[in-house]
Amino acid sequence: MKAGLEDVVAGESGICYIDGAKGILAYRGYNIHELALNSTFEETCHLLWFGKLPNRSELADTTKKLAASRANPKQVIDAMKALPKKALPMEALRTATSMLSMYDPEAEDMSTEANTRKAIRLTAQCATIVAAFDRIRNGKEPVEPRQDLNHAGNFHYMRSGADPNDTIVRALDIALILHADHELNASTFAGRVTAATLSDIYSAVTSAIGALKGPLHGGANEAVMRILLKIDDPSKVDAFVHDIFAQKQKIAGFGHRVYTTEDPRATHLRRMSKEACDREGQPKWFQMSARIEELVKSEKKLNPNVDFYSASTYYVIGMPIDLFTPFFAVSRMSGWTAHILEQYSNNRLIRPRAEYIGPAPNLKWVPIDQR
Repeated sequence: MKAGLEDVVAGESGICYIDGAKGILAYRGYNIHELALNSTFEETCHLLWFGKLPNRSELADTTKKLAASRANPKQVIDAMKALPKKALPMEALRTATSMLSMYDPEAEDMSTEANTRKAIRLTAQCATIVAAFDRIRNGKEPVEPRQDLNHAGNFHYMRSGADPNDTIVRALDIALILHADHELNASTFAGRVTAATLSDIYSAVTSAIGALKGPLHGGANEAVMRILLKIDDPSKVDAFVHDIFAQKQKIAGFGHRVYTTEDPRATHLRRMSKEACDREGQPKWFQMSARIEELVKSEKKLNPNVDFYSASTYYVIGMPIDLFTPFFAVSRMSGWTAHILEQYSNNRLIRPRAEYIGPAPNLKWVPIDQR
């Protein structure tokens, strides 16, 4: 048995296909390149939840339901206002998401129809939680969501309070598509394990958020941006990277357990990073990233993963560094809920076995005074 269940098939799913050797990622049979170039996040959500791309009326219905579900209960907003000043955004998201169930009259309704409605609400409300908490911690009042904006545009509006421009909205929309699902990663598996006990969908996604909070799963793009900020000058990249190599340390954002070639999501984020950095008059962040990639690929034979170029992309459009992982959750909520719905539809309690490596099971009990 391999540590970390590497390459162990833990179940069947019709949601996400990955071929790590060929660099293929597909949702419900649609290659991620097709979706990133042509789709929208709302359309991708429909694909994940319902198994097919929507027609025009179906897309309008899903989009309308998402937009109408964005508001959070006042009690949840008030609770976030009462959180300690040192609370991290992921802590706030984990706590607020769990609270949502207490104000949902359908929380314990386990019918497929009710759970699908909850999946839509959770995806809509997750964005509101993240944007609202970011404003609250900065001493500002949350901005009420709008129904006339798409998911990406509304998230930017709720966080900044300003009307979003088309370029930023499209960049965020593509990022949401790219992060929406990734098979049985740690957070998705955690969510499915909880769902398999027939616990409610809120408990399941809270488990997923808890797993994403761990730095071995979420947070790599935050680490990437902190590296770029530390270097700060393209002329200093080579010395910094070679110093890291000399210390036998890893550089965040490179390598992936699944992919042996380039992470297909990185292909789009590299382009988005260059476009965003040039547009915002901050080309050095992309220049440093590109040079780091060149050095790591040539000397360590590692490819960038989804986190590497997302860091500079998010940073130059004004997203705080500690919001990178919560924004990932804003997207991945769609995939988490799709997997949870799939788990419910053909459920069996997930109960693996462990390979025992302890003492032989023949020890004799010794009275405490004789130990």
